[in-house]
Amino acid sequence: MALQGKLTKEYYNRAKAIIPGGVNSNFRDWGDDTLVIDRGEGAYIWDMDGKKYIDYRLAFGPVILGHAHPEVIKKVSEALKKGNLFAWTTPLEIDVAERIVRMTKCEKVRLGNTGTEVTMHALRIARGYTGREKFLKFEGQYHGMADYFMFDTAGTPGKSLGYRRNPINVPMTSGIPREITNYVYNLPYNDVELLEEFIDVHWHELAAVFLEPTMGNAAGIMPKPIFITTLRELCDKYGIMLVFDEVKTGFRIATGGAQEYFNIQADLVTYAKSMGNGFPIAAIGGKAKVMDAIGSGQIAHGGTYTGNVAGAAAASATLEILETQPINESINKNGKRLMNGIDDILTEADIPHSMTGVPAMFGYVLGTDQEPTEFRQYTEGDDQLYEELALELIRQGVQPDSDGREPWFLSYAHDEKVIDETLEIYVNAVKAVRK
Repeated sequence: MALQGKLTKEYYNRAKAIIPGGVNSNFRDWGDDTLVIDRGEGAYIWDMDGKKYIDYRLAFGPVILGHAHPEVIKKVSEALKKGNLFAWTTPLEIDVAERIVRMTKCEKVRLGNTGTEVTMHALRIARGYTGREKFLKFEGQYHGMADYFMFDTAGTPGKSLGYRRNPINVPMTSGIPREITNYVYNLPYNDVELLEEFIDVHWHELAAVFLEPTMGNAAGIMPKPIFITTLRELCDKYGIMLVFDEVKTGFRIATGGAQEYFNIQADLVTYAKSMGNGFPIAAIGGKAKVMDAIGSGQIAHGGTYTGNVAGAAAASATLEILETQPINESINKNGKRLMNGIDDILTEADIPHSMTGVPAMFGYVLGTDQEPTEFRQYTEGDDQLYEELALELIRQGVQPDSDGREPWFLSYAHDEKVIDETLEIYVNAVKAVRK
């Protein structure tokens, strides 16, 4: 049964006539199951036919307080009455930067608009600071749409990655100059032995190591403690910039993000998504000695819309709420209850599975009871069964992503009542799929 109702389908056809694929991001393209959304409130969204869904996609993670949160909307509305963009610094930008410094281990901050934008700038800063040009990332990790990062992402077929001691850089799109592959290395995630061997040989080439501390595009797979501490030690030893890509984990898995959660300080950190509850706002933070290399005639960073009033006001309101109220505690409590509930239901249904990630952004792999520690293991799961179950959930009013690589995200609005409703529907969806 198609997900689109009559009116949703009409809007989708209008979109396809003028927008490639009918969407403004490839990740939103589900073919004839692509939805057109009318509105959102709290934990719920409604399509153009008025069908209501419990939303666990949350715009791919940014909506941490709930859709249309009144305090955020109010602050943005009031700020816009004074203007929306200036060629100067505003008090809102200063407030946001001060909050980020207080809440994280970062010492200085620059603002941006999107995750792709700030990871692109973080790579430039690392290169400018170290004088080196190449960098290391890990298989299955996604750092935005810039050309340098579009290799061996979570969309790569597992069997295309090559020998694990010598991975193939698989480009994820046409249009990337072939020479760019010479500037990026990939390794399997969580493999300490390979990491040590590789950096001992290639350290003199590496400006940075980019890391999603939890695999935000591969079901939230967690790092082994020894892996992340070894990574920090190796970067210190060889003068490599350790860059935490916290576009998804920032302010979500803990108030201070992954740096707080794992008690590791990176040299540079990128933020976006949750810091503005869905408004376009992002940031680069880091150690003062590195960030101070940014400046006229030194390392370039800029953008017409950096620090725009709407995004800065949203971030100011969102970060104030996260800093002063027990938002993360509530999300973790309800997320843990949801994770345990799904685990119990799948166990009762005798469906092999493994839960992954943390309560605020978790996933699960079907078809195996072995928890994956890297992307290659993740690709051995039963993707077809996951998609069948996800689509049945959506038909019944619970909306995760149909692709198991994308975690389930929770917001503060996902309270006990919402979790109860979700688990009740989940039981029925499993029964339908098992038939």
